[in-house]
Amino acid sequence: MPASISSRLALLLGASLVLPSLAACLDHPLKDVEYDSIGIKPTNLPLAINKDVDILFVIDNSGSMGEEQATLAANFASFINVLEDPEVEANYRIGVTTTDNGNPWCGGTGPEAGALQLSSCRSRPQEFLFQGATELDKTQEACLDVCPEEWADIETIPTSIGADDAPRSRNWIENIEGATNLPEGLSTVQAFQCIGPQGISGCGFESPLESMYKAIKRSETDDDPDYGFIRDGAILSVVHVTDEADCSYNTAQESIFLPEGNRLFWSDQDAASPTSAVCWNAGVACDGDDCRPVDLDVDGNEVDEEDADELAVLRPVDRYVDILQRLEDEKKSINSEQEVLVALIGGVNGDGSVTYQDSISDAQFQADFGIGPGCQSEAGRAVPPVRLRELADAFAVGDDPNMFSICNSDYSDALGAIAKAIAQQVQPSCVPGCVADTDPTADGLDPQCVLVQEVPRGNGSFEETEVIECEADGSIPDGEDVCYVALMEDERSEECVAHGFNLEFRLERREGVYVAPGTGITASCQLSQNKAIECPDLP
Repeated sequence: MPASISSRLALLLGASLVLPSLAACLDHPLKDVEYDSIGIKPTNLPLAINKDVDILFVIDNSGSMGEEQATLAANFASFINVLEDPEVEANYRIGVTTTDNGNPWCGGTGPEAGALQLSSCRSRPQEFLFQGATELDKTQEACLDVCPEEWADIETIPTSIGADDAPRSRNWIENIEGATNLPEGLSTVQAFQCIGPQGISGCGFESPLESMYKAIKRSETDDDPDYGFIRDGAILSVVHVTDEADCSYNTAQESIFLPEGNRLFWSDQDAASPTSAVCWNAGVACDGDDCRPVDLDVDGNEVDEEDADELAVLRPVDRYVDILQRLEDEKKSINSEQEVLVALIGGVNGDGSVTYQDSISDAQFQADFGIGPGCQSEAGRAVPPVRLRELADAFAVGDDPNMFSICNSDYSDALGAIAKAIAQQVQPSCVPGCVADTDPTADGLDPQCVLVQEVPRGNGSFEETEVIECEADGSIPDGEDVCYVALMEDERSEECVAHGFNLEFRLERREGVYVAPGTGITASCQLSQNKAIECPDLP
């Protein structure tokens, strides 16, 4: 630790030894407070980390998704506006992958398999053509109408990450302390409007859960181009956008799709090829008006949980719950209140509820799936989610909605709600304790704190520098790139007040100065043990 910081901490520690004896000698204290002891307690306050947000969009790129991708892109400002609101100012990354993990019937699609995609839709018009029973061309609607003409080519500005010092172009959109990794003149909203639309030429046996799983694994693999996308201390939000049932199948059991295999799950066992209804029939069981995921083998027998990884034709949903739960547990070790967030824009009702019922008006859909659509619009029909609903339910937070209808003609409310759930996780920098008033003769709280910024070097170590207090008007002192403002009394955020904390910090950073991902702030404050008097609302 630098000498100046050590000196300041030593002074604070010295004060903790002297002040109690001074208080004991006063016959008539100037304040109606008697401190039985005042100490120093280093508390890790992730002031910057708690604003870090990693968002993974898993977007269905099959033939039925042209209109939905256009709607997602057109309404994306509703999402970004929340993250960039002055009350939030999230340091966010946005990555996009597709639902295409390949299938024996998708030989020509070139599966992304969870790899993040970052290229302008204008540079890949062939992906907006669908060659099937009906030929579709969604180039204009899903790409040209939403992506500005001048952004036919997009390459991110090279940046470094905590685990990789070498600056290079990354496969995600990044906005850290107001500085983006995008070319000059390209906003984050416009970037997503060009990058988000993934086309309609992807595999029709969609595997959003497996794509999510592989995207996470890629982020953890040090020789993968997507390495480091998910940061250890960052809030993680996963958003699935699909109108189909999940088909994350076990490649060892791919015979369920082949004509020479067991056609048990085919809706029409005499057909020349299967439909995506195989994915419903192979992983869903319905009883009355409710449906649940099931782990079935190639002969339709339900397998035991311990055998599901090997024998189930679809990967067990637990595989996907577990990997997100592991990440959440790791994040909670840094911040106990942090949640992993999961949202679905899929085949649900307008209020987010799911309906499982027979269809009277759509005989073909009923014949394929044994159930009616979860929702429908002029753009088409959507399958009610079961496996994806199970994942969304596992990571629901309170009463906040996390499922939204893909059949809506406008996704602004859905995207706004998803972003607000993220914003609620961006916590203010409250000091998690009762900070001592070190000057009883003055009005208000007089805290004694030392703030230290820790910047990752890339080799596992950190460079530490002291953060000084901002000028009286909140401006950054000359020669400094960051300073802090101490917020007390009515200046504190509602959350700090609600928790009973009497001090909050706000960081001010010089515009345009790069802040390395993983940068954190540690605050060492002199704390009072008389919290019943100093902080009566603190539990």
